Amino acid sequence: MEPDAAITDTIAAIATPPGIGGLAVIRVSGPQALEIADRTFHGRGEPPSRRPAGTFVHGRIVSADETLDEVLLLVMRAPHSYTGEDTIEIQCHGGLVPARRILRAVLDAGARAAEPGEFTRRAFLHGKLDLAQAEAVLDLVHARSERAAAAALRQLEGSLSSSVQSIYDETAQALADVEALLDFPEEDLPEHVLASLPQRVAAVIEDIEGLARTWDEGHLLREGALVVISGPPNVGKSTLLNLLLGRERAIVSHVPGTTRDTIEETLVLEGIPLRVVDTAGLRETTCEVERAGIRRARRELSSADLHLFVLDCSRPLEQHARDELAALPAARTIVVLNKQDLGCVLTPADLPSGYSAVSTSLLQGRGLEDVRRALGLVLERHVDLHQSPHAVVSERHRELLQRAGAEMRGALDLLRAEHADENLVLAAEHLRSALENTGRVIGRTWTEELLDNIFSRFCIGK
Repeated sequence: MEPDAAITDTIAAIATPPGIGGLAVIRVSGPQALEIADRTFHGRGEPPSRRPAGTFVHGRIVSADETLDEVLLLVMRAPHSYTGEDTIEIQCHGGLVPARRILRAVLDAGARAAEPGEFTRRAFLHGKLDLAQAEAVLDLVHARSERAAAAALRQLEGSLSSSVQSIYDETAQALADVEALLDFPEEDLPEHVLASLPQRVAAVIEDIEGLARTWDEGHLLREGALVVISGPPNVGKSTLLNLLLGRERAIVSHVPGTTRDTIEETLVLEGIPLRVVDTAGLRETTCEVERAGIRRARRELSSADLHLFVLDCSRPLEQHARDELAALPAARTIVVLNKQDLGCVLTPADLPSGYSAVSTSLLQGRGLEDVRRALGLVLERHVDLHQSPHAVVSERHRELLQRAGAEMRGALDLLRAEHADENLVLAAEHLRSALENTGRVIGRTWTEELLDNIFSRFCIGK
């Protein structure tokens, strides 16, 4: 399906978060936006519908002869607005009541309440944004670090779309050449057309795979890396969480088993958001409450991106703790040998092979920067922290690119086979499917179900 501008209704919503603030914004977009402004806005001079685009005008919002608030009104005219439609934005005083009263007046004047993400959806339908750019709006709103925001902005500016469009164009050209070979006698076409197709298709596959590989970074920027702190009881796990956060979040006690539940907090390291989870000490226990906490700890361990396994280096490594450590992936685990101030009986040489270790005395605040550096080194395996932020693919994009890549590889096998000219019909089918999947990334093809799934995750008013 292609974007369709046949939209007849006008939508409205409060575009700022609820709560106390300096101001609030009510956004109105659609064919009757300026007419609704004329009905609700009273100010000096011409009514809003007669004012040029870009005009800010001071006045009042009135309903049933009652002034609701003193406001500024901004006039935007199609197609030069966020949605591509006639749009007004009303800036009123912040707080819980003024914006709601004005929204009600706008709805009474002929608008309907917008659905989540409907303004951005209309921007897509009117060709103001492609689908990857529209998704970048959501990423930008939800960014939890400067690096994540910068990557979302690159995508909003069209960096990802340009790369996908290039893949789409190259695939379309290969498909066109295969179809030409099917439709016309070989003597009517240049000899190099069939001979060059495998090389061209292989180059597109390389581009697809390179783009799909940015998913690891995209996952970390959008979702944050899940870092789980685990280990035996009373080794300093909660102290480590508090020091990483720079505040007292978890209760610290010399009594083993103090932490009975998981505690999750967020921090940013090297521009990557981390979801750090403190867990109950891993041990055999008869306490049902503690056992429930340990079960929760194991659930977190099964989905962690990174592990901080804390041990008391003043004591030998017990078999139970060794088994727990051996169950964690060495490449994504940092062993924190804590309580160095009490003397070190346990050293990195005593650990199972392949595990990196950091020595600390968390009670004295020593070794924390070493833990941060070690975390940064593990993150660098997934993200080039020294590279400027760039657009990265989401899970939806990766799935579509993987499908496209599989179809391209199917076409490549046929085109490289002996008597490739006999495989052109099947090769064309593979290329056509690859083209369709690539187009879905940027919205060259789409369904209402797809749009509902994407834009339902937006907030109302965006």
